[in-house]
Amino acid sequence: MVRAPFPALLAGVLLLTLAGCSMIDEPTSYHDRTDALIAQVPDWSAAVGGSDVGSLNDLIASDALDQLVERALQANPGLQQTLLTLRIRQTQLRQTGADRLPEVEAGFSASDSEDSASTYSGSVTVSWEADLWQKIADRTAAADQDVAQQAALYQAARDTLAADVMTSWLALIAQRHAITIQQQRLSTLESNESLILERYRSGLGNLEDLDSARSSTASARASLVEYQESLAQQQRALQTLLGEIPDSGEAVADDYPAVLTPLAELPSQSLRRRPDLIAAYHAVQAADYRTHAAYKDLLPSISLQAAIEDVANSPSQALLTDPVWSLLGQLTAPLFQGGELRAAADEAELETAQAYQAYRETLLEAVGEVEDALGLERSLALQQQHIANALDRQQSTLAQYQSSYRSGLVDILDLLSVQQQTYDLEAQLDDLNYQRLANRIDLGLALGLGVNP
Repeated sequence: MVRAPFPALLAGVLLLTLAGCSMIDEPTSYHDRTDALIAQVPDWSAAVGGSDVGSLNDLIASDALDQLVERALQANPGLQQTLLTLRIRQTQLRQTGADRLPEVEAGFSASDSEDSASTYSGSVTVSWEADLWQKIADRTAAADQDVAQQAALYQAARDTLAADVMTSWLALIAQRHAITIQQQRLSTLESNESLILERYRSGLGNLEDLDSARSSTASARASLVEYQESLAQQQRALQTLLGEIPDSGEAVADDYPAVLTPLAELPSQSLRRRPDLIAAYHAVQAADYRTHAAYKDLLPSISLQAAIEDVANSPSQALLTDPVWSLLGQLTAPLFQGGELRAAADEAELETAQAYQAYRETLLEAVGEVEDALGLERSLALQQQHIANALDRQQSTLAQYQSSYRSGLVDILDLLSVQQQTYDLEAQLDDLNYQRLANRIDLGLALGLGVNP
């Protein structure tokens, strides 16, 4: 530490500045690289048509669902933890920004010793580090980017939670449809069993037919119990998303609502509004600012301290009634620290490069999610069409087999097989319908649609 008059201090600053600037290298900037990556993404291949919607809420017009989403956003514990993390980052930003302001301290002391009078002293000290190289400003900017990153992560958590609630709500409807189809299957099998029993008592059937019918009925009952438990589990999962203790479950619609297909806009529009990608970008910016600050730690620093002090024989007289002032200028420059500062700068630059690669990874995942959702929308539409055609033909075949069985032209095993295939196709078609509606929510999330504030 060097103490010198201010002209000499300024001269020392100039000399150490020239020496310091020759000691550091300009860190690599990733700002332009991140901006250029999105521009390289080609237009979505063979995108399906869709509706121009502004948020996830607009995909499904349901007041009941909107209320569920709002409850989840207010009470989900995971989301609340993310919000608290955001508030912590905001507090840390205030702490970092305080380094740019002067520090003021007041002191008062008393001393008493043998053979001497008591003395009292009061003082006020103002100290300030001149942000000569904008080093403190860089660290403040990095903290500001941390806040922006966490705000984007909070928005991403909100959007994901809303999409999960919407998908879970659709899954409840799908599970109830599965139960309805299974109940119809069971009802048909019980009717078959009663019919076979009557024919057997009339001498028109055999015991093997009756055993086969009873076996199919018992298996259908077991499957129904399984579906009912799956419904209960799905209800509990939804209430967990809502941040509530599971009870009897939420009431849902009897049939699927209309779910709009979001419009796949240009990648530059869709990707730039994805909060996870925004968060990754702010992480790169924060690391970049910290890298610049770490390199500036190699340069000299200057600080000023002004003090007013008063020493008196009584406490009242020590309250700065006749103070003595002093002014201290300090110039410090790192000369040798075993390479610690240089290693810290290199580490910061590597962390920036790591954040940039994380941004690239997030971008690639985002593009893949959009492409997968678009491809699945097309695939599920074709599957629905084929299964619907198959179900129409299967229902016609079932009617023929039922007539043939009553006429004694086919046996019970053939009829049971055709009935099972018919109900299997009904269940498959309903499941495809659910998958397609749920995929539209995933597509909206992948395109960066968020939940309304």
